Amino acid sequence: MAEKLAPEKRHSFVQGGQKVFEWDQTLEEVNIYITLPPNVPTKLFYCKIQSKHVEVGIKGNSPYLNHDLTGPVKTDSSFWTLEDDIMHITLQKRDKGQTWSSPISGQGQLDPYSADLEQKRLMLQRFQEENPGFDFSQAQFTGNCPDPRTFMGGIRSN
Repeated sequence: MAEKLAPEKRHSFVQGGQKVFEWDQTLEEVNIYITLPPNVPTKLFYCKIQSKHVEVGIKGNSPYLNHDLTGPVKTDSSFWTLEDDIMHITLQKRDKGQTWSSPISGQGQLDPYSADLEQKRLMLQRFQEENPGFDFSQAQFTGNCPDPRTFMGGIRSN
């Protein structure tokens, strides 16, 4: 049932008419997907993840991404992989349940409507996680959605 509340589609970060990356999020992580340029050996790509910063590029060149993150991440649980010409960066949120409007601080923010939909989806994901015997995939919120991180005393720690 939890997979029914997974992100349905990725958000695109576009700058200057070019897609820089796609991204999605869950209660616990933010995923960034970067399409790799052709004809570059995979061993030349790098990704440096810090608690509030990410740097991505090709060794010997200026970084492709070199930005502060919207929120802090757990560096020991964050990682990156290369698969099928895609760099997949998994950032483990330090504050579980925090809704990010973009992975990059101050850039490519979701519009208010999309941000509200994202917060509602994360809230339902939280309900599903806390009540595994119930199916929240068809549930809806009317009006403003509470913050999934703080609603009713906050997210329970295991």
